[in-house]
Amino acid sequence: MFDTMTVTKIIGGLCGSLLVYLLGGWVATTLYSSGGGHGEAHASAAYVIETGDSGHAEEEVEEVSFAELYAAADAEKGAKVFKKCKACHKVEDGANGTGPYLYNIVDRAIGGADGFRYSGALNQVGDAWTPENLNTFIESPKGSAPGTTMSFKGISKPEDRANLIAYLATLGG
Repeated sequence: MFDTMTVTKIIGGLCGSLLVYLLGGWVATTLYSSGGGHGEAHASAAYVIETGDSGHAEEEVEEVSFAELYAAADAEKGAKVFKKCKACHKVEDGANGTGPYLYNIVDRAIGGADGFRYSGALNQVGDAWTPENLNTFIESPKGSAPGTTMSFKGISKPEDRANLIAYLATLGG
């Protein structure tokens, strides 16, 4: 079935194929490598499209203060933002969940929710939950009170924070 000549042809075919493959790779590397294989380096492989604008004009973003955002805040939009908080906090007076109840929280003493055991890290935030202190805390709980047990990452949009605090201000008081 297989004689010596057949085996020799098969091995020769495999070696020939390997040789063609290696030579093809070497030719491709020579053609497509930087410098054309002659040791000359090109500045870059791409080209720049001139737009006529030599300077980078950065747009100035007008920073709006939190007081202005809070004055224009919408409590109804804040109620929608509160859905993020609903998993851990309740708005009924004295009804603690995973987190303390948020009824009448605006201007309440920090750590003042009856029946809730705080982590102690909140002392760094301030004495009372003023709108400004709430804004700072809601933006990044771990950043404003390192060591807090609150695992929420925060709300990044200042408008959402202002709306949420306006909603919380409508609860009690």
